[in-house]
Amino acid sequence: MKLIYQQMIAFFVVITALLAILGFSFFHVTKTLIYENTWNQLEGYAYSLKTQSMTIERGANGKQTFTLDIGKLQTSELLLRNQQVHFTIYTTRNKVMYPDQGYQSTISTSDWKKLESGQIIRRKSDLGWRGPDKAKVQNQQRMTDILAPCFDQSGQLVAVISVGAKVSSLQESFTKIQRNLFYVLLFSALLGVAISYLLAHYITKRISKLRNATRAVANGDFDVTLVDHKRDELDDLANDFNQMTSSLKQSNEEISRQEQKRRQFMADAAHEMRTPLTTINGLLEGLAYDAIPEESKEKSIELMRNETRRLIRLVNENLDYEKIRSGQIELRRTTFDAMNVIHNVAAQLKKKAQSAGDTIEVAGPTKLPVFADYDRFVQIMFNITQNAVQFTTNGVIRISAERGYKSSILRIADNGIGMDDEQLKNIWERYYKADASRRNTKYGESGLGLAIVQQLMEQHGGKVEVISKPNKGSTFTLIFPDEKGK
Repeated sequence: MKLIYQQMIAFFVVITALLAILGFSFFHVTKTLIYENTWNQLEGYAYSLKTQSMTIERGANGKQTFTLDIGKLQTSELLLRNQQVHFTIYTTRNKVMYPDQGYQSTISTSDWKKLESGQIIRRKSDLGWRGPDKAKVQNQQRMTDILAPCFDQSGQLVAVISVGAKVSSLQESFTKIQRNLFYVLLFSALLGVAISYLLAHYITKRISKLRNATRAVANGDFDVTLVDHKRDELDDLANDFNQMTSSLKQSNEEISRQEQKRRQFMADAAHEMRTPLTTINGLLEGLAYDAIPEESKEKSIELMRNETRRLIRLVNENLDYEKIRSGQIELRRTTFDAMNVIHNVAAQLKKKAQSAGDTIEVAGPTKLPVFADYDRFVQIMFNITQNAVQFTTNGVIRISAERGYKSSILRIADNGIGMDDEQLKNIWERYYKADASRRNTKYGESGLGLAIVQQLMEQHGGKVEVISKPNKGSTFTLIFPDEKGK
């Protein structure tokens, strides 16, 4: 069964049940009010009969005499008969004083006792008869009546007035009310069907929009969005859906970006390895066919060694990067003197810097404690300083160090070629080279140095920042936090 019909049935059942409860309650209350009004009216008639047509006189001997004004009673009987109201006056439980041929009913012993105590008896349906012949069933009638007691001055019950209206008259009123109520309920039920359909259609329409949007996402369209009016749970669901599509879109874009990186990585790695392999292969073929002069063989062998070392270094750096990135390398951090490492790195790269016409300067305190893994700290400083030498010609590379707030701060600055904003965004990517013309330079040719630096700094819980301007140079700032609790 479709959701719209399920919703319609649910709404219709609720509306119908509510209408039935309200209808039953209304009919019950109306019926009770009709009986109350009828009884009150009958009590009014009984009171009028008592005050206008009945007298109790005291004789000379002190005895009280109960008399009826027959003329007034007949007049009252004629008036009430037109309203289908009948009355009877009893002097005892089984003795009728007036009228002889009127409506009569039996008063039970318990009711008579209640009358003697002054209570007015109200009866919804009492079976009585017309005339003295109680055997004539065809004369039986059902009446709604009241029994009102009449007392003398001494408080003695002297008469009981029974005033009743035909139950059939009340039943006609009840039937009219039921009929009218049925028409109202029928109209309300039809209206409920229409309202149920509109409500179900409204809800299912919103759900259909969500379903169509879900299908669009399943087909790869992550730009679909739903309107969120912030009114109910469906709007909350629409908001969650929008967040989901946004996350899926970002994930899809990230997957595409990572796939592009993977392809670029494979291309760059193939390019980096192809050059030394081509060189080695050419030299080996030359040696195999004696195409290389005897005096050049030693130089060729040295060149092959250098290219082989380059391949080994490229493979090792790739493995090192993956281990660092995946957290497979365990850092053994201790506190040691960073200035000693800086001077050693400067000494190692001095010859390479001089070959490029560069000068390496070191500035800082005599000692500077740093909390880091010693070997990885050396690797970080060496990679960045070597990178500065690579992109600086006839310039100055300045390594400075200082204490920061609960940290050690080191800076490597050069006045080389520098980088623009676009290049700064990509320098941490593997195989990225800010200067493509230096792809085959002697130092830092793999393009992995800065990527390794970034990963190692993250492992240390530190930060690496870079400021650079084209043709002005670059400054790398390294911040190593102190050991916690110190």
